[in-house]
Amino acid sequence: MMDLVLTLAETLGEAPTAALFGLITGTIFGIAAQRSRFCLRAATVEFARRSMGDKVAVWLLTFSTAVVWVQGAYLLGYIDVPEARMMAVPGSWSGAILGGLLFGVGMVLARGCSGRLLVLAATGNLRSLVSGLIFAVVAQMSLSGWLAPMRDHLAGLWITSGGRNTDLLSAAHLPHWGGLALGLVLALVALDVARRNRIGAQRLIFGAGVGFAIAAGWALTTALSRIAFDPVQIESATFTGPSANTLMFFLDNSSVLSFDIGLVPGVFLGAFLASIIARDFRFQGFENEANMRRAFTGAALMGFGGMLAGGCAIGAGVTGGSIFAGTAWAALTAMWVGGMITDYLVDQKHPGAVPA
Repeated sequence: MMDLVLTLAETLGEAPTAALFGLITGTIFGIAAQRSRFCLRAATVEFARRSMGDKVAVWLLTFSTAVVWVQGAYLLGYIDVPEARMMAVPGSWSGAILGGLLFGVGMVLARGCSGRLLVLAATGNLRSLVSGLIFAVVAQMSLSGWLAPMRDHLAGLWITSGGRNTDLLSAAHLPHWGGLALGLVLALVALDVARRNRIGAQRLIFGAGVGFAIAAGWALTTALSRIAFDPVQIESATFTGPSANTLMFFLDNSSVLSFDIGLVPGVFLGAFLASIIARDFRFQGFENEANMRRAFTGAALMGFGGMLAGGCAIGAGVTGGSIFAGTAWAALTAMWVGGMITDYLVDQKHPGAVPA
């Protein structure tokens, strides 16, 4: 594998190779997410309504598969978990909690997390397309625009100690194989829930494919970092920062290629191809004005919340969770809490509640 990566880097250049790896990761993710209907918002709403149904099963399978693949690859030396961008820099507990809560609220209002909006947009859902653009704009404002000072202030309230993020496995004094063992246990739980809901093998395979895409991103960027002349960030799928960076790439001539720039188009391409092959592509719009306001508000909350939390439902919830970054697990927990509370207050108590 290293020889192939070296050949690509020498032929294409390091930056285009990173973008190619993002495109590959995104395409796998897009295909698998579209066919499995993977969505944290759907799983959260289902769980909030006291149901361990098919959506919870698919989310658990995706998450556990990501943990198993990533931790297994780490034990074999294919992924440098300690040097991952999310692990090698200080994390923000306050940002993870506050941002995660805001993101959880937003994904219920928008009827999909940022990753799900991108997948749906590729299948002809114009509501998701417009909401996704709002998400990207607010994320960019939170990264380096008008909302950046507020984000910096909230993130600085409570920072992890030691100049790095917290490694939950080390903090719990678990062995190196502890993460793999936990992932296998979660996978067994996911398969049991899937069996109870009679989920077909095809959907399970694609659900596991989403987790595989996360591991692929980690492994590809690790391989490139080992042969690159310039420093390369070890990362995988996330949609808050990449959505903002992709937006600016098409608006600013000085932008350069990176893993992020290939990831978002890759997800769109993969989901589009999967929907065409499965004949799922069809144009959809907003049902009414109230639905539009709700979606736009949710997208804006996700843009700021995801940037504050250090990742979205995928970036923190699965990608960061798979390497046991402390703030990622805190953000994921907050997203579940924020989503469940919002579903209860907004949809369950409202006469026109949307079914889970």
